[in-house]
Amino acid sequence: MNKEVSHKKAFVLGLQHLLAMYSGAIAVPLLIGSALKFNSTHMTYLVSIDIFMCGLATLLQLFRNRYFGIGLPVVLGCAIQAVAPLEMIGQKFSINTMYGAIIVAGIFVFCVAGWFSKIKKLFPPVVTGTLITVIGLTLIPVAFQNIGGGNAAAKGFGDTKNLITGFLTIIIILAIEVWGKGFIKSIAVLIGLIVGTLIAGSLGMVSLAPVAQASWFHLPQLFYFGVPEFEWSSSLTMIIIALVSMVESTGVFFAIGDLLNKDITEEDLKKGYRAEGIAQIFGGLFNTFPYTTFSQNVGLLQLSGIKTKRPIFWAAGLLMTMGLLPKIGALVTIIPDSVLGGAMLVMFTMIAIQGIKMLKHVDFEDNRNMLIVAISIGLGLGVTVYPQIFQTLPETIQLFLGNGIVVASISATLLNILFHTKQRKVVIE
Repeated sequence: MNKEVSHKKAFVLGLQHLLAMYSGAIAVPLLIGSALKFNSTHMTYLVSIDIFMCGLATLLQLFRNRYFGIGLPVVLGCAIQAVAPLEMIGQKFSINTMYGAIIVAGIFVFCVAGWFSKIKKLFPPVVTGTLITVIGLTLIPVAFQNIGGGNAAAKGFGDTKNLITGFLTIIIILAIEVWGKGFIKSIAVLIGLIVGTLIAGSLGMVSLAPVAQASWFHLPQLFYFGVPEFEWSSSLTMIIIALVSMVESTGVFFAIGDLLNKDITEEDLKKGYRAEGIAQIFGGLFNTFPYTTFSQNVGLLQLSGIKTKRPIFWAAGLLMTMGLLPKIGALVTIIPDSVLGGAMLVMFTMIAIQGIKMLKHVDFEDNRNMLIVAISIGLGLGVTVYPQIFQTLPETIQLFLGNGIVVASISATLLNILFHTKQRKVVIE
């Protein structure tokens, strides 16, 4: 169902997209702010303006023009892989050094976008299908962690109330998907989140305190924490993280292209990377974070069946409004982790299924292709479960190899080059 929808329906669909990515978007400022001991005033700014910048970054991708913007129904949010290195830079140097490194990395992404887009030929279906499958599978543990309550180390993790609300949310979404009709079916995740939150509220799991404590209005401020400072090792670290994000975004672009039956060209990739680079520069200037294309919303496009940009424009507008009106933004934070986890599980598994659908186009009679997929998925999942396996290696290398999605993409790409090159040589001989 790739057709335009009314503004009212687009608004509701946009709200659904916003709720799907919201916890991931605010996780980065919450984690970094707490690690760097921000006070409540600074934390409020960090979370709210970060949400505003998520909306702005999304608009940069939606408005395709001569220079940037991929023009696909994508949502941008904070790059979660940037948390650990940003905390390290902020603690070792300063907050201003952290933002200087983000700006440098954003400029780097913008400048190399044209060159990086030429890797399209390295992503045939055997590689892209594997990558999308791994993206979905590696996100599933995050969903389960949320169903359990969010913090696996907490004493109440896996509490009966969390399990009830988490799995009831899944059941509600599945019921609507099976028996729902038309527009109701397309907002199954949104209904699941709302009903799940109401059930959680009846069990005493919802607090309105965040809404009461939030301020009414504020604006983004240039250099809120001070003028950026530049340090070479910090900048290099964030450039590496930016490359990781570009690899992930490439997979998301191809997944959405497959959903829309659209061929993703080098020009598309270049404009998509440039938009992310600009968003990252803005993040550094307004003292927020690096931004990347969110993979979880791919599953939502698949579930809703509506793949136009109009709902995403609404999502971007809502994000920017919530960033300027913290009380409205705080409303979304009352959704319990267990309810979000239930919705996430449905969406993340749909991403994995999308990857498997892409792999249907691969010739598995050729054992080489079988090995590419098998080894790459195995490595990606293995690293996701035990990222500490590389803890004895230099920290810079750990930044790459500690990410299951990146490991899987590197493995699939290199094995594809190796096997196909070898195959061509055999044919020539």
